[in-house]
Amino acid sequence: MISKSMEGLVKNSSVIRAMFEEGKRLASIYGEENVYDFSLGNPSVAPPAGVKEALLKVLNGEDDKLIHGYMNNSGYEDVRERIAESINKLFGTSFSQDNIVMTVGAAGGLNVILKSLIDPGDEVVVFAPFFGEYRNYISNFDGKLVVISPDIASFQPNLAELEERLSPKTKAVIVNTPNNPTGVIYSEDTIKKLADILNRKQKEYASSIYLISDEPYRELAYDQAEVPYLTKYYDNTIVGYSFSKSLSLPGERIGYLVIPDEADASEEIKAAANVANRILGFVNAPSLIQRALMHCLDSGVDVEAYNRNRLLLYNSLISYGYSCIKPQGAFYLFIKSLEPDDTAFCNAAKRHNILIVPGTSFGCPGFARIAYCVDYDMITRSLPGFKKLAEEYGLKQ
Repeated sequence: MISKSMEGLVKNSSVIRAMFEEGKRLASIYGEENVYDFSLGNPSVAPPAGVKEALLKVLNGEDDKLIHGYMNNSGYEDVRERIAESINKLFGTSFSQDNIVMTVGAAGGLNVILKSLIDPGDEVVVFAPFFGEYRNYISNFDGKLVVISPDIASFQPNLAELEERLSPKTKAVIVNTPNNPTGVIYSEDTIKKLADILNRKQKEYASSIYLISDEPYRELAYDQAEVPYLTKYYDNTIVGYSFSKSLSLPGERIGYLVIPDEADASEEIKAAANVANRILGFVNAPSLIQRALMHCLDSGVDVEAYNRNRLLLYNSLISYGYSCIKPQGAFYLFIKSLEPDDTAFCNAAKRHNILIVPGTSFGCPGFARIAYCVDYDMITRSLPGFKKLAEEYGLKQ
């Protein structure tokens, strides 16, 4: 018998992953070219050439014991120093290797920092819509999820509600910008107001409230949009980063945490994160890809390929009558469902072999997420289906 807690998780397994599996089933029936799977944020853009070159350089030039062996649970010291230098160059910060903990992707990093910070019953605040796995990451450590309702006009964080719902039990607030699922970038004005609220509440409650910035999409920004670096606005910020999207390496599971010296109890948090990496079973981030990062940090994916997809899909859907805020970053559109039941709407789309994810999965009913990190030609082939779907609901161009 499996545990009671896992029974529920198995029963309510990820809708996104279930849709992805459904896509494979439909492809076996109708042919892969006739199924339009927009369910999973799996990058379609190949890793930059610098990644392969870096891997070969490491494999051909370093001692096997070094590249395949254990290291400090926080990662190789020289890799962490190189990453700190890169961040400092980009954002004018002053981090060192001591502020960096290498992690098994952003998901591993979030679990490490939540394990390091949360006691049972502590509250962790998220802004809807949000990546649905936050629910599980927080419950892993018996934290209490507090969901702030969405501002569906702008999808900027609802700061008025945040201020009302912060409490002496609040331990952390998670933000994700550019955002999954909306593609919205939280503005500098929003970040400044958020920091002001958190600073005032810390004083009121005589406690520390940590701002956890989940940043796998940082480099995916369009139209010269700026993505504020949050450690510069709020001392108690901890950054979780992943190379899954910036280098198109989701399967390599490599990322890092930034724990600034300015954060309350920073030395204790760094030590706790180091131990959490080990006791959560990661032990350390994968060694080979850590070594390769030394040589390809300045590489980046072709963001213009995603931008081309964004413009084709957004402009087409708007012309068919769909409603959607124009994404500034990431690689998602968050369209308004054409009926109140977003699951029923996504099922209607599936009749056209279009696979999209209900907004309910992201804590935001009445919407649906479309991941456009797919081939441009697939988007083109899918457009007649999106148009027919709109017409079924009475929309006209």
